[in-house]
Amino acid sequence: MTRAFTTTPFITVFDALDDLHRGDPRIVEVDGEAEPRELVYARRMSAWLEHIDSEPSDILRLAVRAQHLERWQLPRADYTEGRVGYLTWRRDQSRRAGETTARLMREAGYAEADAERAARIIRKQDLKRDAEVQTLEDCACLVFLENYFADFSRTIERDHLIRIVQKTWRKMSPGARELALALPMSETSAAIVQEALADAPA
Repeated sequence: MTRAFTTTPFITVFDALDDLHRGDPRIVEVDGEAEPRELVYARRMSAWLEHIDSEPSDILRLAVRAQHLERWQLPRADYTEGRVGYLTWRRDQSRRAGETTARLMREAGYAEADAERAARIIRKQDLKRDAEVQTLEDCACLVFLENYFADFSRTIERDHLIRIVQKTWRKMSPGARELALALPMSETSAAIVQEALADAPA
C-alpha cells in the first residue's frame, strides 16, 4: 500500500521559498558542492535561528528563511551610490521579499494576519521593540560575521569597515553579541572587531 504524503501550509511555503532561492544565478562552493548563493544564505539563517531560539514560531521561521529572497533580481547597482541609495535599496528589497512571502503564505492557506506578520518581520519593523524582529536581525548579523565578514573586510577601507561593525553591533541583542564574540575569526578580522568595539560610542 502506498503511503500518502502529508504536507502542511508551513512545509508548502518553506519549500516554495527554497525553490525561489534555487533560482539565484550566483553560484558559490560550500564543502566542495556548487549551490545557489541565496539558498546557502537561507540555510545559514535558519541554522542560527535554531541556535538562538529553541521554539521559534512557524511565522518567524518563514520570515528568517525569506530574509534575502530573490535579491539578485533587484541589483544594488540599479540604485545611486552612497548611503541614501543603499538604504533605499535595502528598503525595496525587504518590502519585495515581504510581499512575496505573504503571497505564498496566503496561497498556502495562512490567515491574512499571519501573512502580514511575516512581512512585517522581514521588513524589520519595530526593531529593538519586537522580539521576533530582533531575533531575525540577530541571525542576519551573526551570519554576516561568521560567513561573509572576512571577505567583505578585504574590499572596504578600514575606517569605514570599523563603522560598519559598530553599526552592526548596535543592532544586535546582548545575547547575540556574546555569540558573536565566540565566533572563530582570523587574527585580522578579530583585530578589526576589537578595534571597532573599543572605539564604539558609549
